[in-house]
Amino acid sequence: MLTTLLQDPATLLLPKVHSPEDIRDFSLPELNQLAQEIRDTIIHTVSRTGGHLAPSLGVVELTIALHYVFNTPDDKLIWDVGHQSYAHKLLTGRVEQFASLRQYKGMSGFPKFKESIYDAFETGHSSTSISAALGMTVGKSLGQNGNKAIAIIGDGSMTAGMAFEALNHAGHLNKDLIVILNDNEMSISPNVGALSSFLSRKLTGKTMRRVKNHIEERLTALSNVGENILSVLKKSEESFKSFFTPGMLFEAFKFDYIGPIMGHDYEELIPALRNARDNSHGPTLIHILTTKGKGYEPAEKNPGLYHGVGPFDIETGTPHSSNGSPSYTSIFGNTLCDMAENDERITAISAAMVTGTGLAGFAKKYPNRFFDVGIAEQHAVTFAAGMATEGLRPVVAIYSTFLQRAMDQILHDVCIPNLPVTFAIDRAGVVGDDGPTHHGVFDISFLRYIPNIVLMAPKDEDELRHMLYTAVNYNGPTAVRYPRGSGENVVMKKELQLLEIGRGELLAEGDDVLLLPVGNRVYPALNAAAKLKEMGFQAAVINPRFIKPLDANLILEWAQRTDRVVTIEDGAIAGGFGSSILELLATRGLHTVRTRTLGYADGFVEHGPQRTLWKNGGIDVPAIVRAALQIMDKDPNIYL
Repeated sequence: MLTTLLQDPATLLLPKVHSPEDIRDFSLPELNQLAQEIRDTIIHTVSRTGGHLAPSLGVVELTIALHYVFNTPDDKLIWDVGHQSYAHKLLTGRVEQFASLRQYKGMSGFPKFKESIYDAFETGHSSTSISAALGMTVGKSLGQNGNKAIAIIGDGSMTAGMAFEALNHAGHLNKDLIVILNDNEMSISPNVGALSSFLSRKLTGKTMRRVKNHIEERLTALSNVGENILSVLKKSEESFKSFFTPGMLFEAFKFDYIGPIMGHDYEELIPALRNARDNSHGPTLIHILTTKGKGYEPAEKNPGLYHGVGPFDIETGTPHSSNGSPSYTSIFGNTLCDMAENDERITAISAAMVTGTGLAGFAKKYPNRFFDVGIAEQHAVTFAAGMATEGLRPVVAIYSTFLQRAMDQILHDVCIPNLPVTFAIDRAGVVGDDGPTHHGVFDISFLRYIPNIVLMAPKDEDELRHMLYTAVNYNGPTAVRYPRGSGENVVMKKELQLLEIGRGELLAEGDDVLLLPVGNRVYPALNAAAKLKEMGFQAAVINPRFIKPLDANLILEWAQRTDRVVTIEDGAIAGGFGSSILELLATRGLHTVRTRTLGYADGFVEHGPQRTLWKNGGIDVPAIVRAALQIMDKDPNIYL
């Protein structure tokens, strides 16, 4: 049972905290009580709303200490990624709103300018904090503003090249930037790579601290002589750490290195932060050791599972049940495993999202053909390109929103040389409660313009299997985009089939209007066609299957036959699938064909349930029916 749920409300501290100013006179016992109340509030809320549980639980004391020491909001806290910002939100006047976390029109799960002046930078993708904080530091310096900018970045985010680009520039500028390295040995999946080994707490944690304490005890026992030696050693402590800790790495970037420090101990945290605040004359990095999921046993035991979690039972940690249909992600992972059994050319690549992209089973079954590159999407793509030159068939599984980080590599390293790399684009379309930084609504737009790439979108989970099989066996770049969540619960064909590139399928005939839906909009379009039929109208429905290349002959035949076309996509209208249909009609001189493109307008989609966002975006069944009636010059108010 959560402790504060049974506590006398009059003794609670968190309801009395309206800003960080309210905690700066707290005693250490009060700070510890506040940390427990914040943890209980986070656990209780996320159990109902879902969210990023383990990351936020791991930084509670660090968050309190930062607001306790620094003069926020004048001093700026920049949370890398932002999925660990729940304690920050609770300390900055949002206790009463916290119950609406990640709910439609409620509080965002990430820092947002419009929510609070304490949210210094909007984040959602990793490894941006040092760059942003350095920019703020330079801005403050040019404006002769003495306040600080503090970047809080996890060790997982340090696997991305952008973080090191920022470190390199910060060392060159020699500004008073403060970087907090939150080392919990995890991003979402366990960290990988040489840097992760270098930061390992096998050295920086208990072993290092034990050696240091042992030396101090022995020298102190030697009376005055020992104390003199100890004094000399303390003065050279930074040099000692630079040889035996990760300080060697960061000092090479001209950072003062402080640490390692236990991130759940105020008696270590607060003096270290004050020292950086008052005595830094150039960039400083403070290395903090924390436990991801701290304070909730299921999350501590399995921080990867509880990194981002749906609603769950607090007592057991068991997630609430879903609708039972297999997810697109699981179908992808299982299909790739089946294919790899008969095709040794297949390799799989993840960018620190092994479980999230459905590759955990592949990693276990084919460890020599699986590669987790860390949070390094650009490297993942070019790494795959290199594999493809050696006759392999790499499959790069990345969420749509994160694939944006590797646009140049897709174009330059894969598509120009026309290499057989397959991009499995998970979470295409709106994803729900994580909001605009995580919606995958731009992938059609930024991939469609690139020559050589074949772009597919399945109408259901069975079609995903055949598209994946087709992609891996195609001699060129391919991409398969599929949505978050469960499939349509269709019957699976036993044998995988090669689809003819650029060939769509006619699902329904009709002379009044042509519906052209993409991917997860196909079944809503079929339902809309059925409703139109009840009203006396015949709608043709084509599943394009291929966004690029289009089945031009099939689409043009029915566009001319109906003279009215409605395109529907779970993506941005600008440059999207509908745009490709307009281009097709224009190049063929079919200027009289009336068209309507349904999708997301020129703006960022806020967070909310997928069904709500589909409705708001005008791509659900009623919206499709309404658009079809309008393009047929029928008054929707009469029929609906």
